[in-house]
Amino acid sequence: MGCPNKPKMFARSAFRAAQPLKTHARRYATESGAKPGSNTFLYLAGGAALAGAGYYYFAGTPAVQQAEAKVKQATGAAAKPAFTGGDQGFVSLKLADVENVNHNTKRFRFELPEGDMVSGLHIASAILTKYKGPNDEKATLRPYTPISDESSQGYLDLLVKKYPDGPMSSHLHNMVPGQRLDFKGPLPKYAWAENKHEHIGLIAGGTGITPMYQLLRTIFSNPNEKTKVTLVFGNVSEEDILLKKELAELENTYPQRFRAFYVVDKAPKGWAGNTGFITKDLLKTVLPEPKSDNIKLFVCGPPGLMKAISGNKVSPKDQGELTGALKDLGYEKEQVYKF
Repeated sequence: MGCPNKPKMFARSAFRAAQPLKTHARRYATESGAKPGSNTFLYLAGGAALAGAGYYYFAGTPAVQQAEAKVKQATGAAAKPAFTGGDQGFVSLKLADVENVNHNTKRFRFELPEGDMVSGLHIASAILTKYKGPNDEKATLRPYTPISDESSQGYLDLLVKKYPDGPMSSHLHNMVPGQRLDFKGPLPKYAWAENKHEHIGLIAGGTGITPMYQLLRTIFSNPNEKTKVTLVFGNVSEEDILLKKELAELENTYPQRFRAFYVVDKAPKGWAGNTGFITKDLLKTVLPEPKSDNIKLFVCGPPGLMKAISGNKVSPKDQGELTGALKDLGYEKEQVYKF
């Protein structure tokens, strides 16, 4: 599908309420994490190597300088990072608290080695977890994007959905405060800089919201930022919408710059959002147009969503070809980043 000829104005089209749409892209919301051999597995295989390069990849970027400045302003001194990449190896952290978020998702707070430390993660980056059970031949490695602010001292928070066939998510959901888990990082993702793009689109499914929230936090905590953001967030049900309170607060605070569109598979009575699945029609209606100046789209979610919207990435260093709905809508590979 080619690009529409008539350009859309941001405030009038991207931010108008979208109506429920019937055309389904592909079922994705009910699919669990990827099995070994998938692109997710390839990501994990390369995760340890990426962690070594992560700190140096981001050092000196505007996003890093901003995070360090926030801590220095609050404490009078630069905070020590818990994760520095390089040859640091894995760091054992103690689980301090667990909060039930919904029927299959928990929020985990892990204590950093020292109370005045920050995580050392930067925008955008993730962290690698490792667990080896007593009967496991190999350790399980899984990347997560913390939802706590990068300038938070003494802890980091993970938001984790439990999958029946997910060894790490199952292990985390069985953990109790006082137990420990190994972490390594940072894992570099997309190097963000202040006002890097005029308008970004975030397309997420399930816990794929966590790297999107990392970007949102950074953008809207910086008074110098002017970036406009549109979020399309798909879930099984309304109950499954994670961080909805935080997203609503951002939308109410920055109504001219941030809009969120929710799509649920199983809509409750009176649901005012979109139902079914994320469709090309919805994306065409709310996202910045392909020919708009200086835009970027970010995609993160279960394999089914990735395949339907953008295609899966090949490895941490290879984004793969752009396919799916975004390709059909006329976006170029360089305009899309797959978390």
